Amino acid sequence: MIFEGNSLTVKELDNGIYEMCFDLQGESVNKFNQATITELDQAVTALQRAKNLKGLMLTSAKKSFFVGADITEFGALFRAGDDALMDALLKINALFSSVEDLPCPTVVAINGEALGGGLEICLACDYRIMADNAKIALPEVKLGILPGWGGTVRLPRIIGVDNAIEWIATGANKRPAAALKDGAVDAVVPSDKLRDAALDLLNNCIEGKFDYKARRVEKSEPLPLSNIEQTMAFESARGVVGAKAGPHYPSPMTIISTIQKHAPLHRDEAFKIEAAAFAKLAKSPVTAALIGIFMKDQYLKKQSKEYQEAGSVVGKAAVLGAGIMGGGIAYQSASSGVPILMKDINNAALEDGLAESDKLFFKQVKRGRYNQAQAAAAMHNIVPTLSYGDFGDVDLVVEAVVENPKIKQSVLAEVEGIIPDTSVLTSNTSTISIDLLAQGLKRPENFCGMHFFNPVHLMPLVEVIRGAKSSEATIATTVSYARKLGKTPIVVNDCPGFFVNRVLFPYFGGHSMLLAHGADFTRVDKLMERWGWPMGPAYLLDVVGLDTGHHGSAVMAEGFPDRMKYENQSAADLLYKAERFGQKNAKGFYRYETDKRGKPKKLPDAGVAEIIAPAITEQRELSDDQIVERMMIPMCIETVRCLEEKIVSGPADADMGLIYGIGFPPFRGGVLHYMDTIGLANFCNMCEQYADLGPLYHPTDGMKKMAESGQTFFPQAKA
Repeated sequence: MIFEGNSLTVKELDNGIYEMCFDLQGESVNKFNQATITELDQAVTALQRAKNLKGLMLTSAKKSFFVGADITEFGALFRAGDDALMDALLKINALFSSVEDLPCPTVVAINGEALGGGLEICLACDYRIMADNAKIALPEVKLGILPGWGGTVRLPRIIGVDNAIEWIATGANKRPAAALKDGAVDAVVPSDKLRDAALDLLNNCIEGKFDYKARRVEKSEPLPLSNIEQTMAFESARGVVGAKAGPHYPSPMTIISTIQKHAPLHRDEAFKIEAAAFAKLAKSPVTAALIGIFMKDQYLKKQSKEYQEAGSVVGKAAVLGAGIMGGGIAYQSASSGVPILMKDINNAALEDGLAESDKLFFKQVKRGRYNQAQAAAAMHNIVPTLSYGDFGDVDLVVEAVVENPKIKQSVLAEVEGIIPDTSVLTSNTSTISIDLLAQGLKRPENFCGMHFFNPVHLMPLVEVIRGAKSSEATIATTVSYARKLGKTPIVVNDCPGFFVNRVLFPYFGGHSMLLAHGADFTRVDKLMERWGWPMGPAYLLDVVGLDTGHHGSAVMAEGFPDRMKYENQSAADLLYKAERFGQKNAKGFYRYETDKRGKPKKLPDAGVAEIIAPAITEQRELSDDQIVERMMIPMCIETVRCLEEKIVSGPADADMGLIYGIGFPPFRGGVLHYMDTIGLANFCNMCEQYADLGPLYHPTDGMKKMAESGQTFFPQAKA
């Protein structure tokens, strides 16, 4: 052993071959914190002094190679001056270069994951061997930044500009086949053969069978592109990446310009360009918002993991109702390895549910996630049934029948009498009170809400709703099942609409009042999409379904009549009465035609203006800013109400619930982060301008007190 630390060790294996093994003590994963970087520096110094050094193999004692940098530590650097941040980046680059410049070949054995800085240290090695179950990525773009430890410099020189831009600008995980195809790794082997394969390659390099020095030259020299080739590569990339990134995320386009700037430079000069670009992005409010989301997501994972550890394992599930939601839930469970019964009252409904799940499985085959055999095996995890005959051993039931309290109560009471006394019973309701649904149950402590969002396979959020009598074991088991399905669960308390829909309907209320005051719904949609929403409110109502919206609006009006009950008919009400339900019957605020890919295409409908005309009570001159403010204020205030009433447990749950549940713009960091950015005093002053619009626009007393004392929802970082 020539070096032994708390993060890594270096020892000689045989005849001048050394192994550097990363194993961060006290942590389940390896990550680059300041201590690891210091020890890496010391370890490289020890290797440089080794007189018999012939080869170096990098390995990990963890299940994964490296998950990247410890963002909790490096966040302080983001707030430092540009010079301090660039100096820190260049020092780490110099350290990685010292690994790259060792007087011997280097091979890294990549197991599990190699992400961010973890992949960047791999790129500094001469050869990379990847386990067949591993994945690698440079995901920094998802935090609003770019790789700062040589990733934008080395990767294009290894796999070419086009591939590198795609890797870095999307931040996508790359599986072994894709990594090998692009040339990012040199071999893919079974995980149990990884170490032997790395040692074999290292010995071949030592014997002169591979020219590792030539590889170093390629990584250190300018990119071998003519001016014409550069122009074609980078300009075409700008068109593709710019279209996907949109105007709110500066990082992807900065990545392209950064690679272009340092393309004609040697390695160490190129690092300076990369560091300068990183420093600029690190100060962006978008980066602050995205890093905040990352931290909140980590908090939610930790929170739900604690629930999971206290819950029971769901080995077999059941879903009642085989509609689109039921089929989606069945697919999600089956594809996650949990067998599920899918029950309905007739074969036609079951066939619809199976068709929905089959369609989703076939999509995964097409995308390469499954082969035909794997998809078939997963599909067999769904057992359709018209009876309760096989329900005697289910661990958890999801009721997903029509959104009608009497029908739901009847179905829930019926299935409760059949399942084991220890089984958990849940309702996939979007608005109906869990306490109301629990009234007819014999074991209400085993019952809670489990609200999936549509489409189930795409939406990451699940609301787990705690009723007054729901036991902690019931909540914990439901959270555990949601995590098993790959979802992010947030636990909320019972009230009309729970959290997400309770906050969404005031947003729709703001929309209704805008239209009542003469605003054009197409203009409102365009403005809110420009603000960052994936779709405007009228379009969203069409997607949700105006019939669903009508039902939800009635529930919310009954629950919160002071601010969610309207005397006049809204535009949405009039469209509902005209049986225009949105995408589901191809007509709502817009009309819809199926495009070549089988997806509904939104088109204008001249007849809508006449239908909604009775909803217009006056004509007001409204600026773009006024429209945005009138849309956002009700959502913001209702979110705070939910926080104050402890419907949601904390600010992180609230922000992530709206990002994952209804697509609140991530670059704005969440509703409460957005309010912190504005400042509560400024927000309350903005609300005063619209006080005449009613209680939806009146801040709570708690908000006013926070504004007076300068408080924020999240701790403010000190410079």
